[in-house]
Formats: sequence, C-alpha cells, structure tokens
Amino acid sequence: MRHFTTVNDIGPLDSAVREALEVKANRFAYQHLGHNKTLLMIFFNSSLRTRLSTQKAAMNLGMNVIVLDVNQGAWKLETERGVIMDGDKAEHLLEAIPVMASYCDIIGVRSFAGLKDKAEDYEERVISQFIKYSGRPVFSMEAATRHPLQSFADLITIEEYKTKPRPKVVMTWAPHPRALPQAVPNSFAEWMNATDYDFVITHPEGYELAPEFVGNARVEYDQRKALEGADFVYAKNWSAYADPNYGKVLSTDRAWTVDTEKMALTDNAFFMHCLPVRRNMIVTDDVIESPRSIVIPEAANREISAQVVLKRILEDL
Repeated sequence: MRHFTTVNDIGPLDSAVREALEVKANRFAYQHLGHNKTLLMIFFNSSLRTRLSTQKAAMNLGMNVIVLDVNQGAWKLETERGVIMDGDKAEHLLEAIPVMASYCDIIGVRSFAGLKDKAEDYEERVISQFIKYSGRPVFSMEAATRHPLQSFADLITIEEYKTKPRPKVVMTWAPHPRALPQAVPNSFAEWMNATDYDFVITHPEGYELAPEFVGNARVEYDQRKALEGADFVYAKNWSAYADPNYGKVLSTDRAWTVDTEKMALTDNAFFMHCLPVRRNMIVTDDVIESPRSIVIPEAANREISAQVVLKRILEDL
C-alpha cells in the first residue's frame, strides 16, 4: 500500500480485519519492518487519540517518530498558489513539503475542513499536496472529508462485538453547540457501505451528507424508527453539507440526544462514538457509562488500525 486516505486503499475488508486481529494479538511481531525508518506526523489541528495511537503504533513497529504541530511549532504555512505572501504566513507548503519529506520515510497528515469553501474542502487540497509533492507514502490522520483510521477502528470494534453475521448499524446525528466537519460521518458511512451490514443513517432534514458517502445506506428522518432493532448505535454530530448552508449549524435540538429511552428501542445495542464527546448533548451520562458503551475499546482500536496501515506501507517501501 502506497497511500491511505479512503476505504478503497485497504483492500478486502475481511482480510484487513483478520490482519488487525492478528496484530492486536501480537503487537510487536513486526518491529523489524520499522527498524531505522522514520514516521513524520504533521498536525494542522489538535488531537488526542490520533496522536497517541498512531505514535504508539509506529513504536510497536520499531519506527522513529517525529511529531510536528504546524500551528505551534513551525512557521505559519500558506496553502494557496498565486498568493502574495505579505501576511502572517512565512512559508509556503510547496517548499515545506519536500523539506519535511527529506527527514522521513512516511508522512501522516491531519488537516480539518475549514467549513467555509465546500469546493476547497472536498478537493482535499492539503493532503493532496502532500501526496503530490512529498515523494513519500502519505496516510490520512483525518482530512477535510474523511477519517479513515477512525472508521477502520470502528469496523474492527463492530467485528469484535457483533453477535450476528449481519448486524444493524445505525449512525445517528446528535446535537452539538459548534459546527463540525462531515469527515467522521462521511468516512463511517463509506466504510459501512463497504460491508454487508444493515446500515441506516438518521438525521434531521437539512443534514443530508454528500450522496457519494450516503451510498446505499437507508436514510431515515425519524430517529426512533431508525433505532428500532439496532445492534450498534453510532452517534455523531456534523454540520450541514448542502448549499447554501454548508458548514452551518441548523439545529441543536436536544430531542436527538441519545438517551436511555432511545437505546431501549434497540436490540440491546452497543453505543459507539469516536470521542471526544459532549456529554448530555450527544449522549447522556447513563448511556455512555453503561455496560453497553464500547467507546473505550473503540478508541483503543485506533492503535490497531494505525498499526495495520503503517505495517502495510512499510512492507511496500
């Protein structure tokens, strides 16, 4: 594998999950692959799970790791061509990328959507430039439109906890005080559509995701109806996608918060969320603290998803 930005890069999902479980059973079996190899992790945005899990995964594989916070430990970077650089950005990404690439073997990039220009966000300009100009394998640690390491970890978790071959998985919108990107729901939908699960998306009108990510999922505007018989409930907020409301908060309706009453409609479903989570906005305390909440094992699997991706890239260097 050369680059990793979408579900299409990982190949057959059954093989990927099987490899993930093997790696999880013996995390240090492939340290020879990373010997004298360096991973550069570049963060344009904050992180907790992604930073820790990816660094741990690289260390499991014997790699050296460099972490760069662009907004705290480097010059401010310009990303647009043709700009007269007379403002606060001292260096252009076109010079910075090849310089950074000269210090490493693999690059991980984290860069969120700006939620101001849909075309710019959905063209994935930042990570695309790293792929084009670095000459190194590049993988996404979350980009404007997808978060594939999270979705891979979600898939691993569902496979570990499912009790039937074809579980019903429901992704439900939930309220949040701020405008959030569509990257996690887009990516989760993309990965779930690549399985044979019974996959349902539920959200208020106006929160439709891009059709290419919705795919073959069933869309249900009645949250309670969608949750009936669910085996897994994946709660997540996102801002509006469709014009003219792109990037806007259209609702903070607390009636969409996942609570005990909602979970009682399911088939004793497991609760999932990518974290961090706004308690009593996205989900109530009693649900996220219940025995059916698997948000911590889900987060722990971020190490495993990252390690499989790094392992495959190292095998092809």
